[in-house]
Amino acid sequence: MTEAEVAALREDLAAAFRITAQMGWSESVGNHFSAAVSAGGKQFLLNRKWQHFASIKPDDLMLLDADDAEVMNRPDAPDASAWTIHGTVHRQCPAARVIIHCHPPHATALATLADPRMLPLDNNTARFFNRLAIDQGFGGIADEAEEGLRLAAALGGKKTLLMGSHGVTCTGPTVAEAFEDLYFFEKAAQTLLLAYASGQPLNVLSDEVAEKTARGWDDYRGMSYAHFDWLKSQLPPLV
Repeated sequence: MTEAEVAALREDLAAAFRITAQMGWSESVGNHFSAAVSAGGKQFLLNRKWQHFASIKPDDLMLLDADDAEVMNRPDAPDASAWTIHGTVHRQCPAARVIIHCHPPHATALATLADPRMLPLDNNTARFFNRLAIDQGFGGIADEAEEGLRLAAALGGKKTLLMGSHGVTCTGPTVAEAFEDLYFFEKAAQTLLLAYASGQPLNVLSDEVAEKTARGWDDYRGMSYAHFDWLKSQLPPLV
């Protein structure tokens, strides 16, 4: 990437943190977003340890190398779970250029169910039909190398990973596209949980209709950029 492209990526990733805080999806000073800057994906931007999402500026983002064995030995080392998950996924899954992980309330509530599948009930829930990976091997805070490898394997060729008893991770080729999946996954999880709460039988779409709906979203890829640009325009200036 050119210097200008990296600078633009820093702007978008920093904005995604602040938008997430505005949405109420940040969690104390935890959770992490990252974005690859090298062709192979191993060099990537990541938020610093324990910096609140609402305060993150483009220059605050660290530039790390997934193959650097000394990262965690330095005074400015990232959070251990961030390095375990993001470093490993960038190393193992180069197609995941942007990785957004957080714990939005409805997505996280869905992740706690014994059956956390995203049933296709409407446009938003069907968006993830056959496109969602689910990991139910939760083993505590993901700060061990084995956990990162397992999560990378669980993601496989999908873009979105629902992490059982944990939260959600959305990946994509750009910040806007990864964030759009996060946005719609949280809305879809809210719809599904409200439908469950009604106690009424669910009108689950047929596989054929669900797949047609999921494919239909491909034609609306440009929505993510328009939406993200608008969200960025609403951010207050950082002092």
